[in-house]
Amino acid sequence: MAENSLHPRPKQRVRGRPFVKGQSGNPAGRPRGSKNHRTLAARELLDGEAGALTRKAIEMAMAGDAGAMRLCLERILAPRRDPEVRFDLPPIRDAGDIAGAMAAVLRALAQGGITPAEAAEIGRLVETYMRAIECTDFERRLRMVEASPSLRAA
Repeated sequence: MAENSLHPRPKQRVRGRPFVKGQSGNPAGRPRGSKNHRTLAARELLDGEAGALTRKAIEMAMAGDAGAMRLCLERILAPRRDPEVRFDLPPIRDAGDIAGAMAAVLRALAQGGITPAEAAEIGRLVETYMRAIECTDFERRLRMVEASPSLRAA
């Protein structure tokens, strides 16, 4: 069937990209730094009551309210971080010292001084340090080769 030119079809909105690229539906937009009216209203209501609310939450926690206890403890205690790992790691001066360092890590793991996860993390650190040593050593040798007069003439 041929399209009837007397009755043009209404243009349909394009799904997915209703606005011109780079321009939103509200070009002026919301001013930077403006606050939500509900947030501002809630702050006004709570400004004078922060002390009383804190005291009430503590009272409820002391009375055994688990939710209030959780709230109070979350505000008192800092988030838990990984504990410090202490064991003797021999100094690493060059790539030849890596084997001794890894042996110390395995020994500490076998004796229960560190966990497998800690040993793996220390192993990654030693590996990264080894790569840094190798890069430094390579650069030193390259400079020596470039500075050698016998190789310049070639």
